[in-house]
Amino acid sequence: MSQATPVVHIVDDDASFLTAAARLLRATGYSVKTFDSAPALLAQVSPEVTGCVVSDLRMPGLDGLDLQAALATSGVMLPIIFLTGQGSIPSSVQAMRRGAEDFLEKRAPKEQLLDAVNRALDRNARERAERDRLQDVRQVFALLTPRENEVLAHVVRGRLNKQIAADLGINERSVKRHRTAITTKLQIRSVAELARLAQEAGLVSASPTDRP
Repeated sequence: MSQATPVVHIVDDDASFLTAAARLLRATGYSVKTFDSAPALLAQVSPEVTGCVVSDLRMPGLDGLDLQAALATSGVMLPIIFLTGQGSIPSSVQAMRRGAEDFLEKRAPKEQLLDAVNRALDRNARERAERDRLQDVRQVFALLTPRENEVLAHVVRGRLNKQIAADLGINERSVKRHRTAITTKLQIRSVAELARLAQEAGLVSASPTDRP
């Protein structure tokens, strides 16, 4: 789990605005990095980077929306705040639908920008914590043997031991042994909790429970 200091990544091809925005955020106590283009940022970030992005919407080459899409494709979990001097409703709607944290005019009061940055950083922390939790869950499920995974898939569907035995061509005693191994390794006693974690780990779908 990363403990790196969150960084506000500012992207703008306007050098004077880039300098002013960085000065404001640093004066408020944030760690800041500046980039004069979307490709410059993309070359420096990875899925392990923490923080957020404050980006101009209109830039030559890759614009803000292109940057937003590229970050998502790369698995970089940095919430993005768009700033523009000539915002448009279609652009803002598209940005927000893609998960942008906010869409502000460059002339907006500094309090609005600082509030957006705070929200974006909080969101990044929450999303990274959830990602780390799911990674931990998947690592635990990775302890199961192939046969235990087969039994697990039936258990979370609500199948009885005799049904699982018939489906897998083994005896009920073997099913019980595998179920015990599963609950011991995962330290879970409830089938409901087991099903929930298996769904979160992406091991089973959230399909309706089978009936005996």
